[in-house]
Amino acid sequence: MIVRAATPDDAEAIAAIYGHHVLNGFGTFEETPPSAAEMERRRLGIAARGLPYVVAEGDGAVLGFAYAGPFRPRAAYRYTVEDSVYVAPRAVGRGVGRAMLAAVIDTCEGMGVRQMVAVIGDSGNAASIGLHRSLGFTDAGVGRALGFKHGRWVDIVWMQKGLNGGDTVAPAGPGVDLSDR
Repeated sequence: MIVRAATPDDAEAIAAIYGHHVLNGFGTFEETPPSAAEMERRRLGIAARGLPYVVAEGDGAVLGFAYAGPFRPRAAYRYTVEDSVYVAPRAVGRGVGRAMLAAVIDTCEGMGVRQMVAVIGDSGNAASIGLHRSLGFTDAGVGRALGFKHGRWVDIVWMQKGLNGGDTVAPAGPGVDLSDR
């Protein structure tokens, strides 16, 4: 397995993986799977900010994708990103998510980002919660019943990881580009 930057050629595979999670899980609160063209548009928006958007490739196929996006659009959030990780059903439990998220963290650290936040759909999502804990994220809270999907109320679990000293020193550099794109 290799982890590499996503390209336009990955859009169909990314859309298929994400579509599975939209239709079958709680990791995203979207309810209609976006097209490959829409997923590519989103990828380009992340890449235009210089943020990482990666895929894991193995067995001749894309096994998952992960990225870091701006946490919120207000200027004071420019040193904070939110990660997203999605793994193809056939690749779950093979270390794909861990490899991709580790690469995203490393890139964000190199950019001077100070905080990474995970907003995990479903407090019962032990795999995602465990993945984030294994890479040093700590619990930051639970929002109870914030989404309604697949006929039930769904919590979100907030987790957080300080990068580059986190909040122990003032940040350096311009932070993440938050301009409208």
